[in-house]
Amino acid sequence: MRSLIVSLIVLVQAAAPSFPTAEIASPAIRATLQLPDEKAGYYRGTRFDWSGSILSLKWGGHEYFGQWFEKYDPKIHDAITGPVEEFLTDDAGLGYAEAKPGEVFVRIGVGAIRKPDEPTYRRFETYEVVDHGKWSAKTSPGRIEFTHELQDANGYGYVYRKTVRVSGDTLVLEHHLENTGRKTIATSVYDHNFFTLDGQTTGPDAAVTFTAFDPQAARPLNGLAETRGRDIRFLKTFESKETVFTEVTGFGATPRDYDFRIENRKTGAGVHVTGDQPLAKLLFWSAWKTVCPEPYIDLRIEPGKSFDWRIRYQFYQASKVSASAAAAPHFLTETR
Repeated sequence: MRSLIVSLIVLVQAAAPSFPTAEIASPAIRATLQLPDEKAGYYRGTRFDWSGSILSLKWGGHEYFGQWFEKYDPKIHDAITGPVEEFLTDDAGLGYAEAKPGEVFVRIGVGAIRKPDEPTYRRFETYEVVDHGKWSAKTSPGRIEFTHELQDANGYGYVYRKTVRVSGDTLVLEHHLENTGRKTIATSVYDHNFFTLDGQTTGPDAAVTFTAFDPQAARPLNGLAETRGRDIRFLKTFESKETVFTEVTGFGATPRDYDFRIENRKTGAGVHVTGDQPLAKLLFWSAWKTVCPEPYIDLRIEPGKSFDWRIRYQFYQASKVSASAAAAPHFLTETR
């Protein structure tokens, strides 16, 4: 039996897809990222920006990112690991509303997409990419700089640069978007963080705290979670198909509210996330193996102009408590 199991593992590993990756590290952090590639990339869907997806990030003996979904296919819209970003204009691709069937619209970080003859945009569909643009990546031991250039796509064009770097206990995402086209780029962008803290199942051991405001759920959480002061707490251990989703309100108009922590109280994995822009919208979605605040910011970039923004992830060792104790009111605190 042991030899059979070993043989099966070898066969699975041999059949596993190969895709380009790169590693970055600080004295405390080691991360593996997938690299954009239209033929062999880990992710080839048309929903999320292709750059910056982290396949693994280890800090202090904890794992923060990884596969959270059951089925992998490079063309599935969310078969991707965090922290990844999606750009939306009126809940569609940039220029989708003005494009006629057969013309192109834009998914920033993906390319120019052909618009089919359809009644409405299908956000979770994988569309035909007409022009992948030009990707490049510069790597050094502690950073990767991704650059995506797209020329005239129905009047839209840009240079998008994302730098992923690690320093000490911190991961930083630095973004630069330059409008090189004839039309204004008006879009929102959010991070779908897809945290998988130590591969734990979502449940009472996990907690989310918004540091500067009391979150309010805009829709029922169906007995799976609740807001409590500045926390969102999970009330039961999720089954494999269970999810919770709501828009979150209560934040203000300054960057100080782009500030939240996620902890797993069983393993002690903690991460503190801050951004340098005001929140435009905040969604919260979690599934069996992932906990996901989704902070949105708004961008409006005129032709010839550019915009920069930054997100920081500081990793720390949180206090360990039992699931029953975690269910009691408690403000999350960082320990080192």
